[in-house]
Amino acid sequence: MKLSTRNQLKGTISSITEGAVNAEVVISLPNGTTIVLVITNAAVKNLELELGKTAYALIKSSNVIIGIDVQKISARNVLTGKVSSILEGAVNNDVSIHLGGGYTIAAVITKSSVASLGLEIGTIASAIIKASDVILAVD
Repeated sequence: MKLSTRNQLKGTISSITEGAVNAEVVISLPNGTTIVLVITNAAVKNLELELGKTAYALIKSSNVIIGIDVQKISARNVLTGKVSSILEGAVNNDVSIHLGGGYTIAAVITKSSVASLGLEIGTIASAIIKASDVILAVD
């Protein structure tokens, strides 16, 4: 299967916490970064999820918010790194943040947001993703 999303982060399931309807799943990447996502309990069963299983966190670049000096926020995923590239468009820019360990996350944000945040190559920035915006995939 090929996917259109560029943000495909491969890791290992390190936690599964089931609730009445949904489950919170944590994927740990080899570089120490964790990705938290929420899926249904039925999906946990159908995908045969278990601790230690290899999984992929799939995140559309349009679902990634960029922040600077993020202190407190309700989103579960705040992935901090250095801006590694900015592809400028007429309205939107494509911003990549290198997270270390060979991982990069892409975000499509408005050109005016790039300017107001003062983003440039090397800027320390955070990619912010709600747990409900992460899709889980397994082989």
